[in-house]
Amino acid sequence: MYFYHYYDKRTGPFRSLSDLSLEDAKAVLEVIKREKPKSQSARRDPLYVEHRRRCEGILRAAFAEKGGKMQRMAPHYLVVEHSPWLSTWYEEGAFVRIPAEEFDKSTISFTYGDSMPAFSPLVNDGKEYRQRLYTYEEILQVIGKYGLPQDWNDDGRLGPERYIEVQVWSDEVIGRYL
Repeated sequence: MYFYHYYDKRTGPFRSLSDLSLEDAKAVLEVIKREKPKSQSARRDPLYVEHRRRCEGILRAAFAEKGGKMQRMAPHYLVVEHSPWLSTWYEEGAFVRIPAEEFDKSTISFTYGDSMPAFSPLVNDGKEYRQRLYTYEEILQVIGKYGLPQDWNDDGRLGPERYIEVQVWSDEVIGRYL
């Protein structure tokens, strides 16, 4: 299994608004909207940073309950296997591909779909993987049951899940790919 991280070549990989102060993150988002208007990030709503931070608090608490090891306040974000949809997000898109075996499994968590809709109070369709964070072993079972979302829902017609999000709570492996 491989984990993919998509990014804009002009910015580089593993650059996160979550690593910035609230004010700086909002300022960077405004620059993206102005300078990269065709990127997916340029379409984010004005409260995106606040929503992202709320979601990260939920992820942290859920991962702590499962005994996860967090060496960062906010995770690095990757996805399980290639996502055709995510590969279109950036004007000058690129990706990093990392074998799952490189990671200490106690420092990674997963959501079936993007964490924002997975934990959104607005998504109430009763699917068992809503409001759930998974360990490595648990996500393998979910994949066995449902497959990869990008294989059955890359266009998003069947719901918000288009990929499996990986949250990496350590810089150890990521640092080798900067």
